[in-house]
Amino acid sequence: MTYCTPYLLNLGLTKSRVSLVWIAGPLSGLIMQPIVGIIADRSTSRFGRRRPFMLLGTVIVSICLLILGFTTEILSAFVKDDHTRRPIAIALAVLSIYGVDFAINAVQASTRSLIVDTLPASKQQLGSAWASRMVAVGHLIGYVAGAMDLGKLFGNSIGDTQFKRLTVVAAFFLCATVGLTCWAVEERMLVLSEKDEEQHKREGAVDMFTKILTTALHLPSRINAICRIQFWSWIGWFPFLFYTTQFIGEVYLRYNAPQEVRDHPDTLGQVGRIGSLSLVAFSIVTFAGSVIIPWFVESPEQEAPEFTPRPPANLARLLLEADRYKPTLLTAWTYSHIIFAASMVMAPFVTSLRAATVIVAMCGIPWALSCWAPFTFMGMEINKLSEPNSSNGHVRTKDRDLVDLDASHRSALLETKPTPSNKDGNLAGVYLGVLNMFTTLPQFIGTFISWAIFSILEPGKSPELAKHAHPDEHHSTDGPNAIAVCLFIGALAALVASYETNKLRKLSH
Repeated sequence: MTYCTPYLLNLGLTKSRVSLVWIAGPLSGLIMQPIVGIIADRSTSRFGRRRPFMLLGTVIVSICLLILGFTTEILSAFVKDDHTRRPIAIALAVLSIYGVDFAINAVQASTRSLIVDTLPASKQQLGSAWASRMVAVGHLIGYVAGAMDLGKLFGNSIGDTQFKRLTVVAAFFLCATVGLTCWAVEERMLVLSEKDEEQHKREGAVDMFTKILTTALHLPSRINAICRIQFWSWIGWFPFLFYTTQFIGEVYLRYNAPQEVRDHPDTLGQVGRIGSLSLVAFSIVTFAGSVIIPWFVESPEQEAPEFTPRPPANLARLLLEADRYKPTLLTAWTYSHIIFAASMVMAPFVTSLRAATVIVAMCGIPWALSCWAPFTFMGMEINKLSEPNSSNGHVRTKDRDLVDLDASHRSALLETKPTPSNKDGNLAGVYLGVLNMFTTLPQFIGTFISWAIFSILEPGKSPELAKHAHPDEHHSTDGPNAIAVCLFIGALAALVASYETNKLRKLSH
């Protein structure tokens, strides 16, 4: 995400065409996450419901990342003519991006479902908060790696450019973290009756899409509200996540860069490193927010503990007074949209690298909540649907019953106790897939908006990266920055998301 936009621009694509390449993200999310969610929900694999998809997706992502980084070297072995090789290189790079996007969605769908599968409703916020912290750590490591001169660290042992080295680092960390998760998390096997198993075998692709569509059209009111919030929120997040590095790099090249930087042969590396350095600040704020904010936000649902410690009277009064002023998670989520909007509305008016870094870093707070709040509320609603007192009447399987067992008894129970195949209890993958649909659909809208704005304001190659321009192409750096205009429109969508979040509190549980 840090280097791909400038990388594709450097290959010769225009900004409007690059915006169409990024349709891979929403397209893959729209297709892969719900399908993987359904297949995993009913999987009876002895390796677990989520683990096989996480591992297979990780292998595909790693291969596609390496192909993306070493596109030119791979093609050089087969195509000798530079003129012929260039369009093929662009096509292979785009196909690799599609491969990464489709496979990573399988990994994401599975890892998010693990939280819902293994934690009770009372711990969904804690689980999602920790997931948000790990996302922040991953961003921080990634952006620091992008800002570092990896050539000094690794030499040419893993590639001769910054982008190639980053693809190797990313593939390594993905394999390591997913491998650790698969080793550490104990999944419960799904045991189906012969009738259910036979019915699942008969269901084909059409049945899957029908199930997804039916679920999406008949969502419970609160889940529907969460999905609407996600829809408007991601119209704003789409341009931020895909174009922020390029935006920061262009601001730097337009207003602050010395002439030797403008004439540098590796302009892509310059833009990537400057953008990554600014995004390190964003990641630090995100990480700090994901660690600190949960301590100062009231949990949306807390179960009474079996033993309530009694602090001294004075301390108890202080704690009660502090709790009284704690905002709810819903309130914090509402204001996070406003913070994001206030930051991005300034993007068209930024004329320095420092100002660009400040408004991007401010978005770390709303991003921490965006990685945490929707999954917390969704996990709680999914858990409630399968509780004994829920309207569907199904009995809930309490995974927390396994917590107090020793390892041998827990292992035996995992092998012998079937997970009931009730209607809603095993729909974690489906509901999270539907949530992802409302995350990806706005990205189609964002792609169209970006394509239209780039076509109007910057129809040629990126003016900051175009050194050998065709005389008929438009490369002027005068006028508004097209990416900044996209960020401004995203800010307006975030305000709608804030309004929708405020409406959620009025819905009964």
